[in-house]
Amino acid sequence: MVTNIMVTKTTTFGGVFLIVIGLLGFAAPGFMGMHLSALHNVLLLLSGAAAIYFGLKATPAATRTFCMVFGAVYGVLGLTGFVAGGSDYTFTIIPGALVLGAMDHALNLILGAIFLAAGLAERAAIAAPRAR
Repeated sequence: MVTNIMVTKTTTFGGVFLIVIGLLGFAAPGFMGMHLSALHNVLLLLSGAAAIYFGLKATPAATRTFCMVFGAVYGVLGLTGFVAGGSDYTFTIIPGALVLGAMDHALNLILGAIFLAAGLAERAAIAAPRAR
């Protein structure tokens, strides 16, 4: 099925992207205006590793579920940051260890939308009856 390929590739490439950002964060903590602390980088690396695992090794149903849950969590995190953040949209989760800024929120919203779209597209393709 074409959407299987889409959801697995989206998940795998998204995971690689998260790992790259996590690794870059150790070298350049202010990369692209983000607040990349050591804890944030580790979380990005773990998220990326999970996405790559689900993209390459999990069943299509598990990958779809991962995309929908992961996308929802990242989307809510991004939205929460913009809504609950201070005047400069800084959202502190763990003081001094995990502080997210506007660029972090924007990236979380974009990643959330991409992963949700991949998961929902797969779901729609499964639900649609086959044409004969």
